[in-house]
Amino acid sequence: MSSNLVIYNTLSRKKEIFEPINPPMVGLYVCGPTVYSDVHLGNCRTFVSFDLIYRYLLYLGYKVRYVRNITDAGHLEGDRDEGDDKFAKKAKLEQLEPMEIVQKYTIGFHDVLRLFNTLPPSIEPTATGHIAEQIEMVKQIINNGYAYEVNGTVYFDVEKYSKSNDYTILTNRQLEDMLNNTRELGGQDEKRGRLDFALWIKAKPEHIMRWPSPWGIGFPGWHIECSAMSNKYLGHQFDIHGGGMDLAATHHTNEIAQSQACNHTNPAKYWMHTNMLTVNGARMSKSAGNGFLPRELFTGDHPLLNRGYSPMSVRFFMLQAHYRSTLDFSNDALEASDKGYRRLMNAIALLPKLKPSATSEVDLEEIKQRCIMAMNDDFNSPVLIAELFEVVRIINSVYDNKTKIDAKGLNELQTLINDFVFNILGLKDEHIENNGDLEKLMEFIIKLRQEAKAAKDYATSDLIRNGLQEMGFQLKDSKEGTIWSKS
Repeated sequence: MSSNLVIYNTLSRKKEIFEPINPPMVGLYVCGPTVYSDVHLGNCRTFVSFDLIYRYLLYLGYKVRYVRNITDAGHLEGDRDEGDDKFAKKAKLEQLEPMEIVQKYTIGFHDVLRLFNTLPPSIEPTATGHIAEQIEMVKQIINNGYAYEVNGTVYFDVEKYSKSNDYTILTNRQLEDMLNNTRELGGQDEKRGRLDFALWIKAKPEHIMRWPSPWGIGFPGWHIECSAMSNKYLGHQFDIHGGGMDLAATHHTNEIAQSQACNHTNPAKYWMHTNMLTVNGARMSKSAGNGFLPRELFTGDHPLLNRGYSPMSVRFFMLQAHYRSTLDFSNDALEASDKGYRRLMNAIALLPKLKPSATSEVDLEEIKQRCIMAMNDDFNSPVLIAELFEVVRIINSVYDNKTKIDAKGLNELQTLINDFVFNILGLKDEHIENNGDLEKLMEFIIKLRQEAKAAKDYATSDLIRNGLQEMGFQLKDSKEGTIWSKS
């Protein structure tokens, strides 16, 4: 199969026509969370972005195997194979077993993504579940001459690899600059080169998460897990590898080197990276005091937030920025997105109330093609959303009897909404899901107001309308009756 989809490839630093290696199959690997703490919004932005990408590939008819790993071992605090193991450190703080930490935060991660309405991946492998595969890959890299063992720890030899391969192919950085920005090896450092990184790490006696290997008791380095698991489930080379842009310089660079050294091929044809988050123009970070968790964003329980925002409003907010653009959180931006999301859902709620005419004044096929063009242009969700607001205008105009649409057009309109709003953008109407009782209550209040108007008791009618408006509920009267919406 073929499509007009183009993807920005970090590897080539340009947009390329998407041509799967083995159509209609598509292999998609996305680096998942390190589950030693609550998932942060930067992670969520990445996973929502790749959920959009996954959904659109499915819409195009591809059979997608989406693999997203769980890092539950081997991730040290520093990228230079130094510091404590993140899981062991958190386990000591909370006086738990490391795998209790893993279980606790994996469940939390899934709970948050469920709130964001992301589809689960096809496979979600864990690092601890694939120790054997990682050991085998390290053995092959050693056999191919690109790694060495020192006192039970195995290091990747970047200098030797760089003699025949471009170590910086993903980021286009100069190797000399990288060396200049890396401190000299100390006398106690086992590495041969400053850029060398650990494939397998010797476990200290107190290290809890440890496994036997040909080099002694130890645990895998952080980078090897993704290479081993993507290779197992997607093959030596697959279509798309994704993650946050912060992973490109080290983690993904090392993944490419490992795969080249082991299998003599770059693991992915297309490399895709999401951009960073900022808060009021400043980079989000715990140290700056401007970082907040998804839970805090939903409840509003944070000094920087005026109030809480629903998961769908936040998802809509994220999708209003292109995945390669910086996403800036501010109360004003969140408020605007919340209103936009509710405006979209309020219009969709009118669909069952629309009456078909004998003729139609709406060209839905042209709108559909513009929606497809937006998504085909590197998954341009902001442009797609702009096109959908044209659909909102049409729905409101038909409801107000200003525009005609026939029965065929109504069916096409419903299909368009289902495809692009619900199936591709992954939005859902939280009002319908969560407010069954509220719907009955509002129907009762509207009935009371109608009875007051019929009795010419306009003071009571206005009191009901104005009171509802103060609480954020809008009433809209028409020949077909009165409808309500939450602003």
